[in-house]
Amino acid sequence: MAIKVDPRISPAKLRPQVQRLFDVSGDKILLINRRWNPDRGTPVFTVKGRYTSRGWTEWTQGFQFGAAILQYEVTGDPVFLELGREATVQHMASHVSHIGVHDHGFNNVSTYGNLLRLAKEGRFEASDAEREYYRLALKVSGATQAARWTQIANGEGYIYSFNGPHSLFIDTIRSLRVLAVAHQLGHVLMGERDQPISLLERLIFHARTTAAYGVYYGAGRDHYDVRGRTAHESVFNLNDGHYRCPSTQQGYSPFSTWTRGLAWAICGYAEQLEFVRTLPAAAFEPFGGRVRVVNMLRRAAEATADHYIEFSSQDGIPMWDFGAPGLARLGDFGARDSDPFNGIEPVDSSAAAIAAQGLIRLGRCLRGESKKAHSRAKRYQQAGYTIARSLFAAPYLSTDPRHQGLILHSIYHRPNGWDHVPAGQRIPCGESSMWGDYHALELGMMIWRESQDMPPYHFYDCV
Repeated sequence: MAIKVDPRISPAKLRPQVQRLFDVSGDKILLINRRWNPDRGTPVFTVKGRYTSRGWTEWTQGFQFGAAILQYEVTGDPVFLELGREATVQHMASHVSHIGVHDHGFNNVSTYGNLLRLAKEGRFEASDAEREYYRLALKVSGATQAARWTQIANGEGYIYSFNGPHSLFIDTIRSLRVLAVAHQLGHVLMGERDQPISLLERLIFHARTTAAYGVYYGAGRDHYDVRGRTAHESVFNLNDGHYRCPSTQQGYSPFSTWTRGLAWAICGYAEQLEFVRTLPAAAFEPFGGRVRVVNMLRRAAEATADHYIEFSSQDGIPMWDFGAPGLARLGDFGARDSDPFNGIEPVDSSAAAIAAQGLIRLGRCLRGESKKAHSRAKRYQQAGYTIARSLFAAPYLSTDPRHQGLILHSIYHRPNGWDHVPAGQRIPCGESSMWGDYHALELGMMIWRESQDMPPYHFYDCV
């Protein structure tokens, strides 16, 4: 069982599907903007086709407005640029200084970062003051995220989750992008006695800690140590800084693989692998040198990518958790295309949107190395394109104008029972999430740029 990777698919061949994606998304972005009341909080996921909020953490508003900015990037329609600019100013300031979440890279790079990048590319006119406003927001956001710090026994540490200082989430690896941008902008976190704290140091330490405890490599760490598995949460003893055990909030169990967490790891490690290769060798001297850092990122990215490819359905859309209890009743689900209406266990299209981008990025990173690496690079990229082809078509692309979601069959929190089960169905299906929709658009934008022979998209291009 594995993704049936199509070696012939290309960005040019995907262009009609990408165009269709953005044709459909424009109306949905405007529909949400017209009908959403900001006083109700942030839209998170749909119920019966309408976006609703869920007061757990405020981590999705940047996706709401970032989607409009991406829509402008691809279509050039100024309506979406103004929507994204105005909403960022009106609603995103609290997210910049939010000390209670580990999600700054999601909220603020998707808004302030995308606006600054497009201004730098000359896609719209922005005054020096406007650009400096975006830069300041990203600096403060990066430092605020880095301040959520737990030091562990080896002297390094991690950005702790909203669960508290004992908790390291796999998700945060993708949110490190805001530390990278703030560092590139010359910013530091100021600590006690005016001690400057390097944001690059916290980025690398967090990535290293996550790679050591949140990613498995088939080395016999425990009975469930299968190469490429990820733990949603890693728990540490705050008294002595030592690792204690895996845990989970949204997966089936600590010893199963929640696939959206796996996808965050693929995308986050591939993205940071791209980023660190832009830095001078001297930047890595405090961390054991460039080779050590690159090898750590690459090892984690390749292990998680291989696991995703091996255990997903043939079309690249995964089940919500690779250890979910009902999978045994589904038989060899990986030997056929995904079925969101299977009645036993849900799929998670949002994990596919995130993973596809990571696979394409990882493939780009490995191109031009050894012949063996080039072969792996090709496989990763083609797997990403194969997933995109599945996502941008039925039954995943939502073409119903009454449904506010863009990509159907996304799962938020299966253990808590938050996901809507439609009438006549036995499992959650047919609904969308703000992160799934945004990452589908980001994936589409990446492929669109490639199909136009434009420079590839990187989050740090805003600097």
